[in-house]
Amino acid sequence: MKYPLRLGLFGIGLDTYWPQFKGLKNRLTGYQRLIASRIRASGVQLVDAGLVDSPAKARLAASLFRREEVDLIFLYVSTYALSSTVLPVVQAARVPVVVLNLQPVPQLDYARFNALGDRGLMTGVWLEHCQACSAPEIACVFNRANIPYHLVTGHLADEEAWAEIQDWVDAAKVASALRRNRVGVLGHYYCGMLDVYSDMTQQSAAFGNHFELIEMCALHKLREAVTARQVESKLKQFRREFAVSPECEKGELIRAAKTSCALDALVKQHDLGALAYYYESEDGTAYRDIVTSVIAGNTLLTGHHVPVAGECEIKNVQAMKIMDLFGAGGSFSEFYLADFKDDVVLLGHDGPAHFAIAEGRVGLVPLPVYHGKPGKGLSIQMTVKHGPVTLLSVVQGAGGKLSLLVAEGESVAGAVLQIGNTNSRYRFSIGAKQFMNEWSKAGPAHHCAIGVGHIANKIEKLGALAGLEARRVC
Repeated sequence: MKYPLRLGLFGIGLDTYWPQFKGLKNRLTGYQRLIASRIRASGVQLVDAGLVDSPAKARLAASLFRREEVDLIFLYVSTYALSSTVLPVVQAARVPVVVLNLQPVPQLDYARFNALGDRGLMTGVWLEHCQACSAPEIACVFNRANIPYHLVTGHLADEEAWAEIQDWVDAAKVASALRRNRVGVLGHYYCGMLDVYSDMTQQSAAFGNHFELIEMCALHKLREAVTARQVESKLKQFRREFAVSPECEKGELIRAAKTSCALDALVKQHDLGALAYYYESEDGTAYRDIVTSVIAGNTLLTGHHVPVAGECEIKNVQAMKIMDLFGAGGSFSEFYLADFKDDVVLLGHDGPAHFAIAEGRVGLVPLPVYHGKPGKGLSIQMTVKHGPVTLLSVVQGAGGKLSLLVAEGESVAGAVLQIGNTNSRYRFSIGAKQFMNEWSKAGPAHHCAIGVGHIANKIEKLGALAGLEARRVC
């Protein structure tokens, strides 16, 4: 079930002005309608409380936003307004607020303005353009009331300002989706990876998601129920979405297809939007058969918006989900090695990949050994699409405090390791050495999520909405 984002909008003005300056209120409400139209075009539900010009109307707007359960409020400064018309709305709604300090035009036509001659008429035109007058007053009151807020300054045709507004809308969509996300946790951590261990309570407190703890026997039961017809359909999907290596044995393909069908059923049964997993079991057992055949199925899930993180990296599956919700992908990665001659860093992983952001076809290949893990089976060989990329890590620091660590770089062409893993070459503006130092000192786990495009601005806004510090490297 989809839940559309619900945004609130209200403008502020001063009722004393309306009888003094004919037509002023109508012009201001016209600008607000323009703003409302552009926000609605983002595919959200907009709750427009109109122009609030008195404390009494402020209380009505607050009541409306509470009833409609808005996720975020845009406060449009249409002219000078008393902060007493602002504070009651934001205090009562208790959701993040973005102040829109948007003038009608980038520059007043001073010659035409001064030619009006009538000082009363001139004052009315000035008040139509004096949005900046209220910005410091609102900020002062919010600071003193300990209310977080964000400010966008520009004019109504300012595409830079509108891009920033769109980033806030996109971040609010992701924050809303994360609150409704159900994250499955299957198995246990990779033993000894102390950096990977996560506080699920802290994660739920920060992002609002639910964790569903799942037993391996549940997946085994679903796998036992998979039919031959389902396996054949899954094998067709493998060939459609992967470049299946001729070296893949039929038995291994069938084993992976059967597990993939069971994973699909598990996700459906528990309504999962993400999954973190790891298990080893004993050689010769049914559970060992499962865990050595999950990579293909988990990669399909990841590419179809249910990200899966290996080694039970819960923090990183949150990062992968964030990247996927932003439409950037989000592939499971770790540092492989540095190429100091070419000044690039290679990152990849032997587990689930986000095949939808691959450079060319994604290979399904056999591996004679899963390094550091038991058994053998099929794996994924791919490179992230060349061009701009963003790296994201959800960091749990001292005292359990969560933060977001983000960096922008480029996926570049060149030699990669043909070892049946995902791996790519990345270049960063500060160089390979400094990037590795700065990223590592920020204290993330050794995994991260990599997505296409530069979206650090959006991630920083998500952090602001979630009350998390967002640190940018590069």
